[in-house]
Amino acid sequence: MAQSVVVQVGQCGNQVGCRFWDLALREHAAVNKKGIYDEALSSFFRNIDTRSGGDGPDIYKGKICSLKARALLIDMEEGVVNEILQGPLRDVFDSKQLITDVSGSGNNWAVGHKVYGCQYRDDIVEKLRKNAEHCDCLQCFFIIHSMGGGTGSGLGTFVLNLLEDEFPEVYRFVTSVYPSGEDDVITSPYNSVLAMKELNEHADCVLPIENESLFDIVNKIHQMINSGKLGSTVKQNSLVTSSAGSAKSVQEKPFDAMNNIVANLLLNLTSSARFEGSLNMDLNEISMNLVPFPRLHYLVSSLTPLYTLADVNVPSRRLKPSLHFVSWNQEGWKTGLCSVPPVGHSHSLLALANNTCVKPTFIELKDRFMKLYKKKAHLHHYLHVDGMEQSCFSEAMSSLSDLIEEYNELDATKGGPRTDPSRLKIAV
Repeated sequence: MAQSVVVQVGQCGNQVGCRFWDLALREHAAVNKKGIYDEALSSFFRNIDTRSGGDGPDIYKGKICSLKARALLIDMEEGVVNEILQGPLRDVFDSKQLITDVSGSGNNWAVGHKVYGCQYRDDIVEKLRKNAEHCDCLQCFFIIHSMGGGTGSGLGTFVLNLLEDEFPEVYRFVTSVYPSGEDDVITSPYNSVLAMKELNEHADCVLPIENESLFDIVNKIHQMINSGKLGSTVKQNSLVTSSAGSAKSVQEKPFDAMNNIVANLLLNLTSSARFEGSLNMDLNEISMNLVPFPRLHYLVSSLTPLYTLADVNVPSRRLKPSLHFVSWNQEGWKTGLCSVPPVGHSHSLLALANNTCVKPTFIELKDRFMKLYKKKAHLHHYLHVDGMEQSCFSEAMSSLSDLIEEYNELDATKGGPRTDPSRLKIAV
């Protein structure tokens, strides 16, 4: 079975990553009752013999000895990483999987990308290679980061570039958390647009997550539960926003509910590749089936159920062959069926769609960028960084504008006849 390595960058990336690893352990524990290290566990975890001390040899069969996450934790502030190392997940990581600093990136893409990227490049590459060497069949790198801060956007996209250079054949799947319009980081539009250029050019697939949408989902779930409109009892541990049953012994933090949703998305995404099912699906098939044009690799995600009612049985249904596909992606369909449901659920469905619904998010981001850029507001914080020029901003804006225009062109084909793309002709 293939393995994946998770690279979590910045405060948001590491907070989401913390929820991901906690949920992954709970999910495997619910299935693996005998404590045997199997192929499903090997997809995200190593089994280490620590009896001799230090980073001992891998154990590929038999009982679980000590599980270590296939992960690299990067942050230019120590706070979140230190919390993870002092919490219940501390034994899942060791010092060889960490890269931290103390001063932070100051919410500045240029500092994260240009300064810390150059400073920590060799260390990042070395730790990535170590992770890769421990994999029998490395299939995918998952990057988790935010777009609004300095480390997540700047250093996160620097790592993405490194992965393309060092591991060009390994799939690069990026989970990017986009800031809301009311974000308290004034420079977040700059950071997001500068990061977007890197995502356009170097990612295989991007799963854009809107902070505002996560906030709305959490509020709607709480309103439904507290209003009594559900008419039934919510099944224990079934909320995708809840950390109930987790290894955490401390009080939940304000963003844990939102981060749990993202963690559930990622685990659903990989379940068919980790567990047996009637129709398994590899991660590289997502890109193969859903990305008809290289730059248009932003996938909209939908997850259901958000909670399960204790006294409701869901009848089985068949997918009806009546779905209407856009003319430019008639074959954009791939199904994976997994026999292991998420923790707390009897069933779950994750849908990924590649369509033009992401365009409004990009247009809004462009508008917020231009409001700052027209006034040249806060530009001096970026331009004093070595290697950072004003052309970086104009090129990033041009890249985003081109992406929006590509979506506009596809929008114009709605309702029109299907046109077959031009094919290569064999010269005679």
